[in-house]
Amino acid sequence: MSAEKADIIATLQREILRLEGFRPGSHAAGDVSLGPFQEAFPNGTFPVGAVHEFLSASMEQGAATSGFMAGLLAPLMGDKGVALWVSAARRLFPPALQGFGISPHRFIFLDLKKERDVLWAMEEALKCGALAAVVGEVGEMSFTASRRLQLAVEQSRVTGFVLRHAKRNVGTTACVSRWRITPVASEPDAGLPGLGFPQWQVELLRMRNGKTGVWNIRWEDNKFTPVYKTESVHEQQQQVG
Repeated sequence: MSAEKADIIATLQREILRLEGFRPGSHAAGDVSLGPFQEAFPNGTFPVGAVHEFLSASMEQGAATSGFMAGLLAPLMGDKGVALWVSAARRLFPPALQGFGISPHRFIFLDLKKERDVLWAMEEALKCGALAAVVGEVGEMSFTASRRLQLAVEQSRVTGFVLRHAKRNVGTTACVSRWRITPVASEPDAGLPGLGFPQWQVELLRMRNGKTGVWNIRWEDNKFTPVYKTESVHEQQQQVG
């Protein structure tokens, strides 16, 4: 293929992605590596100005998902960005954010009394272009509600994260991606006692215009790195027990 044809095809691909909502955002993903799942995203770039959905069926999964999301939020927030965390029953331990290079004071925590108000607050916050990202913890979310969130970010280019503590049928949403994060036993660092680097099994269940997949990764040196294992995640968890 000639260089001219390759440039034309690349231009058309970028235009198609733009028409489908993948336009350059006001907050880029910086130079922090997204590790082995980088190529799963359209053009190899994590979609900003979009809403991403994370499924959690247990307290353990919820904690692991919060950590993984912190790894995604770190490059979005950069050195000065501010994010909003909305919930009716917050499960995040803010000081733990420092392990992912984020100072807790750069988050605004909005704790509401009723879960039904979380999605409304998220929608309003996602319209504010001064924020780097908005995170919301909910259980149920209808397609209509998710569509309203997506419409909000298409104007502001803020990135949204919905952490769903859902044990029932999750249904269909308008979010550009759907993830499930499972905790994996960490490994001691260089034979030293104590906890090692955070480690997860990452399942990208849906990625609009991208690829799905499953990866074992950990957070090390402020980036996602692959973990090559021969045993299964279930076997690793049994070892912890």
